[in-house]
Amino acid sequence: MLLKDKVAVITGASRGIGRAIALKMAAAGAKVVINYNRHLTGAEETLNTVREAGGEGIIIQGDISLREDCVILAKQVLAKFDNIDILVNNAGITRDNIVARMKLEEWQQVIDINLTGAFNCTQAFMRPFIRQKTGGSIINISSITGITGAAGQANYAAAKAGLIGLTKSLARELASRKITVNAIAPGFIETEMTAVLPVKTQESILPLIPLGRTGKPEEVAAAAVFLASAGEYITGQVICVDGGLSI
Repeated sequence: MLLKDKVAVITGASRGIGRAIALKMAAAGAKVVINYNRHLTGAEETLNTVREAGGEGIIIQGDISLREDCVILAKQVLAKFDNIDILVNNAGITRDNIVARMKLEEWQQVIDINLTGAFNCTQAFMRPFIRQKTGGSIINISSITGITGAAGQANYAAAKAGLIGLTKSLARELASRKITVNAIAPGFIETEMTAVLPVKTQESILPLIPLGRTGKPEEVAAAAVFLASAGEYITGQVICVDGGLSI
C-alpha cells in the first residue's frame, strides 16, 4: 500500500487515463477524489470500481477551466479529508484542425482546459499544500505531442508544451516546500480519444513505435503512482510513457 491514507485528486477521472490513475492510486491505498465535468456516468463507474476493490473515494463535479470551480473543488476536498497529498492535472480535450482552418474557439477551448485548467487547480490547492507542511506531489499529464508537435494539433501541442513549462517553473517555486512537480508525457495510448482516429492513421503510427504496440492507460497510471510514492527526489522532470515513440 504505497499510498496508504494519502489523498489524491485526479481531474478528468471519469474515463481514459484519468480513470486508470484513480484506480491505480486507490489500489495503492490512496483516498481518491474523482473530478469530472460532464461525464457523470463515467465518474460513477470509476467510483464503483474503486469501492468494489475495497478503496475509498468521492466524486466532485467541476469545470477546471473556471477558476471558481477549482476553488470550490479544493474547499470540498478539504472539508472531506482535511488535507491533500497528490494532485494529478489530467483533464484535457482535443479540437483538431490545421492552423489555416482552426477557429479561435477551437484554439481557446483546448488552451482553457488543458493548460489554464491545470494552472487553476494547482493555484487552488497550493495554499493547503504549503500550509500542511508535509510536502506532496503534483503530476501534470502532458503528451509527447507537446515535445514533438503534431500536424493538425497546434492547439493541443501548444497546451501540452505549456504544461511542461508550467511543471518546471512550479518545481522551482515549490521545492523548498517539499512539493515535487513532474509531468508525464503519454504517447499513443488506447483511450476513447485515440479510438476515434481513422484506422489508417492508427496503422501509420505503429511502425514508429520502437516497442511495436500502443500503450495502455494502466501503464501511464503506473508512472503516476511511482512519482507519487517513490519520487521524493524527482522534480521538474518529464517522464515519457510512449514505447519509445519520441526518441
